[in-house]
Amino acid sequence: MQKPKFTLEFEKPIRELEDRIAELRETSERNGVDVAKEVKSLAEKLEKTRQDIFTHLTPWQRVQLARHPERPYSLDYFSLLFEEFQELHGDRLYMDDESTVGGTAFFEGNPVMIIGQQKGRNLKENLRRNFGCPNPEGYRKALRLMRTAANFGVPIITFVDTPGAFPGTAGEERHVAEAIAVNLREMAAFGVPIITVVIGEGGSGGALGIAVSDRVYILENAYYSVISPEGCAAILWKDRAHAPKAAEALKVDSEGLLKLGIVDDIIREPLGGAQTDVPQTADSIRKTLRKALAELSKKSPEQLVEGRYRKFRVMGEFSE
Repeated sequence: MQKPKFTLEFEKPIRELEDRIAELRETSERNGVDVAKEVKSLAEKLEKTRQDIFTHLTPWQRVQLARHPERPYSLDYFSLLFEEFQELHGDRLYMDDESTVGGTAFFEGNPVMIIGQQKGRNLKENLRRNFGCPNPEGYRKALRLMRTAANFGVPIITFVDTPGAFPGTAGEERHVAEAIAVNLREMAAFGVPIITVVIGEGGSGGALGIAVSDRVYILENAYYSVISPEGCAAILWKDRAHAPKAAEALKVDSEGLLKLGIVDDIIREPLGGAQTDVPQTADSIRKTLRKALAELSKKSPEQLVEGRYRKFRVMGEFSE
């Protein structure tokens, strides 16, 4: 298991124990002192602490894990899950939005079209990727790729990881709301299997713009919401400090979303989050994709469209 370099506030008790174990081992090597008993005791305490923390995470803590800077992004999963990925660029209207990546690939020998939202690992990369917030061109590029897939009868797999569509003036000038709305309409009518995996943040229409799918899965520590917890807190309580309360009320975490029927299943992560064992997380996604594609490939285009329509129509609970 890889030890993350970045530590969240609730992870500090774990890091403190890891540091104490490392110090003891260093002292043992330097001075030739036998500290096996102390190390064993601390290791047992470390494992118990890790289990206690990560099996009782609050919705807000899962949001923090979803935003972890070392968490794997779409391109990381592309390289682990697919073969012969050929990235395709541009929306053929304005520009190439690098916050959205996609192209043709093979999944276990079968052709697929893969699309994902991509963040950066540092400031330079984040500026290039627009911090994972697509402009209208990102949605139009995604739509261009999906239309190509539909024309050739190829399944579509999308990876959601965005705080939301880019909220700047330039996006509004180029009609970001219209771009998302067109994607929703067009995705609802494609006669090929569409599978979505929420791998990190799933922010509002920014996420839904590539997520009108036959199957929507979510990683255990990802979130999917109509608004960010901070945005909700700012509206309801006029203070972003109430974000933990908002996350609880919004049911943004994977368990809450599954109970509400917003997602079809949860893909489990290694204890501590996807970043602690990326290959294991990718393998769990692979198994889910394999099963979903096998089920959906048996359906006719008409059955896929009808099932997708019904899936989204029944979401939500209403009371007078």
